[in-house]
Amino acid sequence: MKRLTAYVSGNVQHSGYRARVTDIARMLGFKGTVENLDDGRVKIIAEGDEDKLRWFEEAICIKNSLINVSSIEKEYSSQRGDVNRFYKLVEKGETDSRLDTAADHLKSLIVAVNRMNDNLSSKIDQMNDNLSSKIDQMNDNLSSKIDQMNNNLSSKMDVMIDLQKDALSGQEILIEEVRQSREEIKGRLDQRFDKLESEVAEMRGALKSKGII
Repeated sequence: MKRLTAYVSGNVQHSGYRARVTDIARMLGFKGTVENLDDGRVKIIAEGDEDKLRWFEEAICIKNSLINVSSIEKEYSSQRGDVNRFYKLVEKGETDSRLDTAADHLKSLIVAVNRMNDNLSSKIDQMNDNLSSKIDQMNDNLSSKIDQMNNNLSSKMDVMIDLQKDALSGQEILIEEVRQSREEIKGRLDQRFDKLESEVAEMRGALKSKGII
């Protein structure tokens, strides 16, 4: 059986550190004390099995949202047996138990908020990806349909003109009328395509202004 005296530096006061050390020490069956020092450190005295004390050294090096141990000065000596249990030394008027409870609740709250932020960020990213994918798919489908309609109309107009040319060979007036008709149809189609592209652009602009894409 050995006696470990440790001086712990870092963010270890008013953070719930002594309560954590007490829980670990009692779980291992140690006897001793833990107290805050005026210089901001925490002093730990623990007596027990040497192998368990070696494990205890690592267990008290705590780093989380509230506690941050920066260094531990350790000294081993013979067991004295001057304490019969492990407990915290609390100064007169110190609301230590309430501070420890508040620190535990605050730590749980911080973890829950961080987890909620991660989940919310993941869902927003997923929603943006889905919306962007759907918009891209809609644009691709619309572009494909416009191209197909343009090709079909162009093909039909070419066939019609070819038939008219064959049927009205030598009649320049009729051919000129057909050419004018084709230009008018093409102009209307161009206007329609321009309108469709403008509506698509307005739709994308509206989605971007709302932060969806």
